[in-house]
Amino acid sequence: MGAGLALLSSLMWGGSDFIGGFMSRRYAALPVYGWAQVFGLIVAAAITTAMGGWSADSAYWPWAIAAGVSGFVAMLLFYMALATGPMGIISPLVSVSVIIPLAYGLLMGETPTSVQVLGIVVAIGGILLASGPELNGAESARPLILAAVSAIGFGLFTIFLQRGSEISPVMTVTASRMTIVAIVLVIFAWTRSSGGIRGRDLAAIFGLGALEAVSNVLFAYAITMDMLATTAVLGSLYPVVTAILAAIVLRERLKAVQYVGVVTALIGVVLIASAG
Repeated sequence: MGAGLALLSSLMWGGSDFIGGFMSRRYAALPVYGWAQVFGLIVAAAITTAMGGWSADSAYWPWAIAAGVSGFVAMLLFYMALATGPMGIISPLVSVSVIIPLAYGLLMGETPTSVQVLGIVVAIGGILLASGPELNGAESARPLILAAVSAIGFGLFTIFLQRGSEISPVMTVTASRMTIVAIVLVIFAWTRSSGGIRGRDLAAIFGLGALEAVSNVLFAYAITMDMLATTAVLGSLYPVVTAILAAIVLRERLKAVQYVGVVTALIGVVLIASAG
């Protein structure tokens, strides 16, 4: 069950990253991400209400705040990197964030089977290949630095989300969104600007926020059902989804190595799930 939820969250994250990366080329990263989080909070609050989650033990708050801050920094820097650097370099750099929760899970005593370990290695390799790794193309070090810091933030976000989800998955997600929205509103007030996003673009960003909120809830429940070492990998397949969407929607031509990566990642998923 946990593996299935983690995979579904990857599908949604891949879709939200596709929208976010596209919109960040039309607007500044902060208003795109900020409005997405405002809409995401509305969706997360609705889910929490439907699930009766508001009465949960409030001990999740420190982890939710930590997840919100790390997630805010990670996603904002990710959008900035996508808007200023080649996706073929940025995406693989950010996707290695999975190594952080993977290492944390192993240090905490999780023991995947030998088949799952093989699946983890194969899946991570597939993620990197499907992202379209390149050895050149970056005009400056700035987007690479942004991507590297973003990867650390995403890795920490997963750990904080896991710790809070031990108490209440849905409230940890909702409270982390509250934290992010509070930060965003302060910045909007300070800069006296909310980005000027209107019309159909605002609707697209609502979809971005909704997808991300639901994917976070699904992943939060997934990491309470199975080992963090395996669910973190399964939840990190979003670069594969983003690459496929770019090929279908934007008609971007995938490189041969990306096709290999998609197949390799799927093989890794099968190995992880079959031993679960």
